[in-house]
Amino acid sequence: MKRFLMLILILGVTSLSAQENPLIKHFEAYYTQMKAQGDIQGIINAMTHLNVIAPSQARKDTLAYIYMSEGQHVQALNTIGYDKVATDSDIAVEVKAIALKAVKQPQLAVGHFEELFKRDPNTLVAYELAELNLQLKNLSDAEKHINYGLNNAKPEENKAFYETQNPYQVPLKSAFMYLNALLTYNKDPKANIDAAVDILDATLKTAPNFNLVNISKNELLRQKQVLQAQAAQQQQQEPKN
Repeated sequence: MKRFLMLILILGVTSLSAQENPLIKHFEAYYTQMKAQGDIQGIINAMTHLNVIAPSQARKDTLAYIYMSEGQHVQALNTIGYDKVATDSDIAVEVKAIALKAVKQPQLAVGHFEELFKRDPNTLVAYELAELNLQLKNLSDAEKHINYGLNNAKPEENKAFYETQNPYQVPLKSAFMYLNALLTYNKDPKANIDAAVDILDATLKTAPNFNLVNISKNELLRQKQVLQAQAAQQQQQEPKN
């Protein structure tokens, strides 16, 4: 049941037992029943009604978290917004970061991931920051987080990838090695192809099932062939003395 144990823990903040409003009692009971049945949409409906009747920031954060967990990222952002707020709970910051990344707003997402990292530095958030900064061509920031990940990723930590029909996992350190190859290439796309391929080869030794590495390696080798062909053609066109 998707993230249900986590939801039980988080949704505990919604108790309104001291209230006498019959509507509140009705939707509390409805929420309890939906939680017992594992009906996520029912939980969303109950939480929405409770938040309308007796609004609270904790309830909003919880509702947004449920939306995010179910892949409804626009709804999550519509619930709590996307601006950086110093008093945001950890849940709110996480929701904004993940949802903004999912709706392809890396420039906005990176600020919330930075806040998460500030509150709790860890390798998984460092990976998100490295990946987003690579997308944004902020190479110095990407390098900082890649180095953090390479130095701190633990053997038991893994990273999931979904570009194939069957998702797979690789060691988190291997995932950082992959990002390091991309960083190396982006520093000088013409001169650093061989260096990036060397890093990808080393990555495959640590994670032979890392399909994305093979895709990237093949693309870099294709680019190398194109550059070599262009250089040969240019040499042929140069006037001879």
